Amino acid sequence: MPDADVQADVVDILATDHTEATDLLAQVRATTDPARRRELLDTAVSELVRHAVAEEMYVYPAMRKHLADGERAVEHDIAEHKELEATMKEFEAVDADSPEFDDALDRLDALLADHIRDEEAEQFPQLRARLPREELVELGEKVQNAKKLAPTRPHPNAPNSELFHKLVGPGVGLVDRLRDKLSGRTTA
Repeated sequence: MPDADVQADVVDILATDHTEATDLLAQVRATTDPARRRELLDTAVSELVRHAVAEEMYVYPAMRKHLADGERAVEHDIAEHKELEATMKEFEAVDADSPEFDDALDRLDALLADHIRDEEAEQFPQLRARLPREELVELGEKVQNAKKLAPTRPHPNAPNSELFHKLVGPGVGLVDRLRDKLSGRTTA
């Protein structure tokens, strides 16, 4: 992470999200109390959904524009997001102390690790090499703002597109946050 006086750029922000999500999933694995496992998992899912929506709104358009193989990279990442969303959705139908929960957690861990490897080893360094620092910082601010309004639950049947997220996403996010509040679901 950059020094406190230096503003974080989009790569710093997204890499921190990755670390926080994998840490939360590790805590889920280390916890035996079903209620605590559910709480930690719900927080991880909420953070991952917000992260993915923000990437699709702002980072993927930049990747398409600036990376030599941007279109292919974005299509690959969107396919991974779809898999991640479908896996996260499975948790809604299983108890936190069931073997199905652990199976879904194994799949989520593996999918997320692969997605993070792609982004951090290939795509993020390319973005840093091709975009001026000011633009990376500006993208980071847009990502942070998008995460505040983004949905908190997976919606695997919704389009994974910039336009959908910008037009419909804030409304879906509002409904998700209301559902979270009414159900007592932990999202942060």
